[in-house]
Amino acid sequence: MDGGRRIAVSPRPCSGRRILASKKRGRADAFVNSVKKLQRREICSKPHRAFSISDTQERFRNIRLQEEYDTHDPKGHCLMVLPCLRKRSKIIEIVAAQDIIFALAQSGVCATFSRETNQRICFLNDTADEVKRSLFYNKNNDSLVTVSVYASDNFSSLKCRSTAEAQGSSIYIRRGQPDAGFALFESESLKWPGFVEFDDVNGRVLTYSEQYSIYKVFDLKNYTMLYTISDKNVQEIKISPGIMLLIFTKFGGHVPLKILSIEDGTVLKSFNHLLLRNKKVDFIEQFNEKLLVKQENENLQIIDIRNSELTEVGKNEFMTPSTFIFLYENQLFLTFRNRTVAVWNFRRELVTSFEDHLLWHPDCNTNNIYITSDQDLIISYCKADSDDPLPEGNGSINISNILTGKCLAKIRARNSFPVEMNGSSSRIRRTVAEALEDNTALFYDEERNEIYTGNMYGLVHVWSN
Repeated sequence: MDGGRRIAVSPRPCSGRRILASKKRGRADAFVNSVKKLQRREICSKPHRAFSISDTQERFRNIRLQEEYDTHDPKGHCLMVLPCLRKRSKIIEIVAAQDIIFALAQSGVCATFSRETNQRICFLNDTADEVKRSLFYNKNNDSLVTVSVYASDNFSSLKCRSTAEAQGSSIYIRRGQPDAGFALFESESLKWPGFVEFDDVNGRVLTYSEQYSIYKVFDLKNYTMLYTISDKNVQEIKISPGIMLLIFTKFGGHVPLKILSIEDGTVLKSFNHLLLRNKKVDFIEQFNEKLLVKQENENLQIIDIRNSELTEVGKNEFMTPSTFIFLYENQLFLTFRNRTVAVWNFRRELVTSFEDHLLWHPDCNTNNIYITSDQDLIISYCKADSDDPLPEGNGSINISNILTGKCLAKIRARNSFPVEMNGSSSRIRRTVAEALEDNTALFYDEERNEIYTGNMYGLVHVWSN
């Protein structure tokens, strides 16, 4: 998996998540795997936050259901004239920053809530035909970037908007002025299959215009265009810390590859990788100096691009996962397959198998996964224990240690505290069991030690101690 975040209007089979223009009228379904969201908010090193096992267990021991927010406006929001915006819709993404929770529904409605007042602040949909596709909180300049499509354009082109950096996005949002900002990348043609990718690891933005077959790299701090990549033979670009991997059209029995500096686009290395003819390529991934290549029903190849040293993992040991998460600080990577999570190193060793972390969603929807900034914990919406007396639609929130696979804490109806009504401002209408039903999005605020979950009905729940 590369280090950016590509978000799709129309899903495409890639390891990450791009904002990709739609080719179908009115499509407003969920994104492809949101692994990129995990990287942009989690890949950093903060040793002072490292948890011991006992610290972690204590931190989550008394966590309980505290608040409930609703993204649906039963009275009818004045701007929401599109039929898809007037219906209840599942939450597909949650982001929190500066005591504000941003919740995006599959319909394209995006609502903001204040943790200080426990009230809904406003909707971010600022025009009658706007459908939000994704949110990105830019830590480089304290701004919120929204990506939208519009009915007037047959939902086919991406439009990006940022709040003004000078005063911070939260000020305008608290005032109910989410449109007090400016448009981004207006000169770019982001029609399908064009995309925009936000890479918080390197502080870059990558756009692709299919109309002109050109990639552009921008500075994430001020959105200045840095350089372009123009080559019709480029099939894919993968981003890692400091570098980009360009994957070209397969030629004969090999695939041409180039490694570029993320800073200025300088070519650092060009080489060909031999492939087996008539075998589909499952994936090609770049992780620092390691290249991972897997073809259908073949061994995983790990190539050190510095010296061409090859390491293989047997096809029966390593089966093609649905997606990856690279842990840059720990030199490990997570694989997701058939609801299970595993941790590997680059010496072809399986480091961890989780003892109690069976994911709820079979499609590995990583909107339901959060990895902490120290890369030591994984928090996921999981299948409940077989002995839990819960309806079929209920799951649990599991907190596990990535290096040991041990389940350190679990939020489930059986061992949860009763719901507390925190004064007259509380809007909780569901039981704990109901709040754990059909969760579709999850976010952990490390500063506040709060977990936010969203469900099929457009509700957001706050879990805190």
